Amino acid sequence: MSAPSLTAAVLGTGVMGGPMARNIAKAGIAVRAWNRTIDRARPLGVDGATVVKRPEEAVDGADVALTMLADAQATLDVAAAILPAMRDDAVWLQAGTIGIAAIERCAELARERGVAIVDAPVLGTAKPAQDGALTVLAAGPGDAVERCAPIFEAIGQKVVRAGNEPGRATRLKLAVNAWVLAMTQGAAEAVALGNGLGVELGEMLEALDGGPTDAPYFRMKTKLMADGEYPTSFSLRLAAKDAALMAEAASQAGVDAPMIRTIAQRLAEGVDAGYGDEDMAATYRLSAPGGR
Repeated sequence: MSAPSLTAAVLGTGVMGGPMARNIAKAGIAVRAWNRTIDRARPLGVDGATVVKRPEEAVDGADVALTMLADAQATLDVAAAILPAMRDDAVWLQAGTIGIAAIERCAELARERGVAIVDAPVLGTAKPAQDGALTVLAAGPGDAVERCAPIFEAIGQKVVRAGNEPGRATRLKLAVNAWVLAMTQGAAEAVALGNGLGVELGEMLEALDGGPTDAPYFRMKTKLMADGEYPTSFSLRLAAKDAALMAEAASQAGVDAPMIRTIAQRLAEGVDAGYGDEDMAATYRLSAPGGR
């Protein structure tokens, strides 16, 4: 079945945005790709995307403008460029994890401009992004979400509707990511403790095997720790950014979350120690016996 006639601008073609743009293009949707460092976007030309030099070029005439940028400030900076250039009936599909205050500001800017916005952060790291197997968390007006359906189908294996109000999906993402980062930090400290006590990782895995606390995620991240190599699936720097957003959200919600605060501090220490561009499992380096 052929894809509906649709043009999507993809703004931000890094570790996540690049594979997403590639899969959107492979689905038969016309893609215009922009990245602040244009060399990171150029390879998408092989997949049929049109690579442009300015964000406003990407959204001019596009049906959907997808932003997948590193943080709130980058997103708001690009918003200032693209909103005046968007069609009145276009949809802004905001997919980066930027926090509650920033998505609320994006929604305000979209209302002022008169365009629909869909709050749609994703669950998954580099491999699911490459495989088109992300989970999309979508919040926004029903008709706008429906117009984005071909894009969701191209990038994801599942869409979770989080309501009609932009910001609801961001809240869901922060809550789920709190669990992901807790597992990552917990795995790091468990393996470090085992090493300090002379317990091998293989023994730990054997003890957990088949039990209710056995988890593929634990096995995946602890392998990186055992190998001492951290190819980036999701960088420690971005994990630290997300953890800080979670701590801020918890404080504003009146939630006492000491573990989230501690993880945010710990990941920030990992960035300061020079591990920010490695996978977030590199937080283990701080806990390993003699690691510091």
